[in-house]
Amino acid sequence: MINNRLGQTVLTYRKKNGLTIREFADYAGISTSLISQIERGQANPSLSVLELIAQALNVPLYTLFINEINTDSLISRKHDRKKVYREDINHIVFDVLTPDFMKAHIELLMMELNAHANTTESHYSHDDKEEIAVVMKGQAYVELEGTEYFLNEGDVVRIPPNIKHRFLNKSDETNHILFVLTPSLV
Repeated sequence: MINNRLGQTVLTYRKKNGLTIREFADYAGISTSLISQIERGQANPSLSVLELIAQALNVPLYTLFINEINTDSLISRKHDRKKVYREDINHIVFDVLTPDFMKAHIELLMMELNAHANTTESHYSHDDKEEIAVVMKGQAYVELEGTEYFLNEGDVVRIPPNIKHRFLNKSDETNHILFVLTPSLV
């Protein structure tokens, strides 16, 4: 099974670089048949071969093994989730929904914003992340670059990097906002 995952990783990287097996084999200095066997999970390559493959793909060696995933870590149980608090822990709670959070290429957070609360007194911006927010429960306002926009339940807002923003709850009910953040662009 490990060889199959390694082979899939090599195949994915090779195709991403637009190389045929022959082109890749020539570039890496490895036989075409060995590359083919590795990609099909039928070979157990030596460390020196793996180093040649990583060098030819221009990736760190460890990335060839990233697909070795403990599938248990792909589930995020509600009772095990981490909570993240902002400046005022009485009004804003972020529930980290992303399974395997530190290894994921995306962040998924659920914010509970209490009645008559704001995410920050000033504004917040992400230098290197894009954000999508979905109002899951209630109504909210989003302030983008100083302009307020009303959002109903189900409304979505896209927040590009470097846009000053904050969320406001002017209602008497707690609202829930789901956030999806892209990985860092740098």
